[in-house]
Amino acid sequence: MIERDGLHTLGRWTRDRAIATPHRVAVDDRGVVLTYIDLDCRSTNLAESLLQAGYGVGDRIATVTGNSADHVVLFFACAKAGFILVPLSWRLTPRELAQQLETADPALLLIEEEFSSLAGEALNRLLSPMAVGSLGAHGIERKIVSPIRTTTEEVIRRPVRDDDALLLIFTSGTLEQAKAAILTHANCFWTNLSLSRTAEITRGDTVLAVMPQYHVGGWNIQPLLAWWMGATVVLERTFDPGRVLKLIADRGITTMMGVPANYLILAEHPAFATTDLSSLSHAIVGGAPMPEPLLRVWHERGVALTQGYGLTEASPNVLCLPDEEARSHIGSAGKPYPHVEVAVTDPITGEILQGVCTGELMVRGPGVFAGYFRAPDATKAVLRNGWLATGDLVSRDEDGNYRIIDRIKDIFITGGESVAPAEIEGILFGHPAVADVSVVGVPDDRWGEVGVAWVVLRSGVATDETDLLTFCSSLLARFKVPKQIIFVAEIPRSASNKAMRRALLAEWKTASENREDAK
Repeated sequence: MIERDGLHTLGRWTRDRAIATPHRVAVDDRGVVLTYIDLDCRSTNLAESLLQAGYGVGDRIATVTGNSADHVVLFFACAKAGFILVPLSWRLTPRELAQQLETADPALLLIEEEFSSLAGEALNRLLSPMAVGSLGAHGIERKIVSPIRTTTEEVIRRPVRDDDALLLIFTSGTLEQAKAAILTHANCFWTNLSLSRTAEITRGDTVLAVMPQYHVGGWNIQPLLAWWMGATVVLERTFDPGRVLKLIADRGITTMMGVPANYLILAEHPAFATTDLSSLSHAIVGGAPMPEPLLRVWHERGVALTQGYGLTEASPNVLCLPDEEARSHIGSAGKPYPHVEVAVTDPITGEILQGVCTGELMVRGPGVFAGYFRAPDATKAVLRNGWLATGDLVSRDEDGNYRIIDRIKDIFITGGESVAPAEIEGILFGHPAVADVSVVGVPDDRWGEVGVAWVVLRSGVATDETDLLTFCSSLLARFKVPKQIIFVAEIPRSASNKAMRRALLAEWKTASENREDAK
């Protein structure tokens, strides 16, 4: 029997909703619905069965699955019993997946059939055996797989506490090998409370969730808040613009979350102009500021947009720009969410800066993560005197609004001048022929580093390298203008839509070495 839990543990949420709104639809998974009482019963029964089978508080249950109602059931089972859900990306290679399994060291791995080949190849790379099963009513909920205990480690039996880990989310790893961020029940409680104070969800809302559930945004940007409030979440496995537009109209979607690229793709779809968007009163934009022309397109369709900034290590919600501020603060990430404190420090000295300034963004509050799993040195590097060092360079204006400049590690120095790739990218995005772009600082014998831009062209709009460099020269200081434009079919991006700049740099170095060898 599951014992009484802490005040801020998320296992309470389905129990409360099952009492208040038992027959309201909690999850609509491609037309298959799950009511709140169904969600609570299934997750409670699964939690109790796993406890009886020998799993204990702190055991990690990993998954390789697409977004699904079965995955939501497992999440709340973990929340009720004190297990840690480790959702792993199905976009990884077998080698990368095996690395993350070794890091997380789960007691159980649950695999959706669609990804059995990928997971099987990853498992073959591991040295130690692992308990393996499948999700859902016909999988783990019907037949429990017992844990494989290779040590005498004690199985912990006690009520779930607020500071117990709930999610182990791997960071995107754009700069280095991904690390596993520990998010506690309290972290998830407070970040959702913060979100509710600015981007409210009520039980009358229908939320469209397209973010993958191996990403922190797949849980803590709208879905969990929706289930706390008693709303309905329409789960999608992938982002298909035509299907998304049809769902908005057919299901009466009232709110959703996406990155700017999602909203651009939707706006460019042939059906956008004729789709009934009247139900979609509000949407959230994450990942990057919304370009002004795209902002106007959505405002003209009557959709309010809340923009924001966050990171996995902050659960993730940090900064927010409400719709009413968006028109007067284009490019800004806004101000801190309620229950979130931020500061700006000198990247060299660590001194906290006051007033209008530029420096590294620091975050403090109950949403800040507990650390990286089994990585004390990496944890110590980012948690400093109670503050989370984000690694992001920001500027703060006289009104207290923050603008994200770039990753500090991505800033390059050319001829003694610091250059933010994101600034150059923003200029190039303003060219009508540019569909996507990423800028990286590469080694240069004369200047130390220079910028190189990888550009994806928009179909039907003509341009060339000279045209784009001339365009940049009219809007940027000379030292910021890229020294080379490389045209590509696509920009490599992480699961959270971040450009994989390190991959582009490696590609450039390989090509440069090949050119030298050919001489």
